[in-house]
Amino acid sequence: MTRATGAAGAAGAVGATGAAGVAPGGLGDFLRSRRERLSPETVGLPGGRRRRTPGLRREEVAELADIGVDWYIRLEQGRAVCPSAGTVEALARALRLDPAEHAHLRALAAPSGWRGFVRETVPDAIRRLVESLGQPAYVTGRRWDVLAWNDAAADTVADFGRLPDADRNVLVHLLTDPGARRLFGASWPDEARRVVGQFRAAHDLWAGDPAFAGLAERLRRDSPEFAGWWDAHDIRTGGEAGRKELHHPRRGLLRFEYATFQANDDPALRLTVYTPV
Repeated sequence: MTRATGAAGAAGAVGATGAAGVAPGGLGDFLRSRRERLSPETVGLPGGRRRRTPGLRREEVAELADIGVDWYIRLEQGRAVCPSAGTVEALARALRLDPAEHAHLRALAAPSGWRGFVRETVPDAIRRLVESLGQPAYVTGRRWDVLAWNDAAADTVADFGRLPDADRNVLVHLLTDPGARRLFGASWPDEARRVVGQFRAAHDLWAGDPAFAGLAERLRRDSPEFAGWWDAHDIRTGGEAGRKELHHPRRGLLRFEYATFQANDDPALRLTVYTPV
């Protein structure tokens, strides 16, 4: 196992699937979301008359990036085009992307093998490793499905074995289970929004895939907070290590350090281990 590397790891896992292509919709949606959050004044353009829609016009982004308007429109419309590295860098500057967003744009624009999502399987050796650990540990996949866990995780985080297969997912548990809100207490909104931002980064790489789209629609339906966070299109990276405080119903306040690792044979598999503090 190696330490997880955030969005780069997810991008690498997707890019290893075969023939060249770009996941439909993800690049265009991301460009549009970043264009709409900028004002002309922010990028040094005259404001002029009041605009019917927020943000910059497509023509203005193309001008700032020094690319053709038709080419930029094709990118936003999600057509099967792969921008060059120079175009990606120019768009990042024009849209004032931060480092995490810049890395996400590069991942979206990179040629990747596009085929339907298949839920990962955990090798027996990793499953036995997880089960042998005394502290809470579990394995997740690209879609944040919980694929393996041990008794300590079942007792501390959630007993995933008692849940239907479709509910064995970090986002479903965190956003729709009242027990998860009680477990995280006052830190729940920050934790939930962080995970939504990380899922957004993975989802964009699989935009149009029914498995990812279906999960997003379920969360939009079942979580009052999800829609606002999702529509903000925040991209979160990192989160592979840190601290958490859990309010356990029987054992009271528990403090943990956690770290996340990727499997060498399948970087889509991420092992998370909680160490008591």
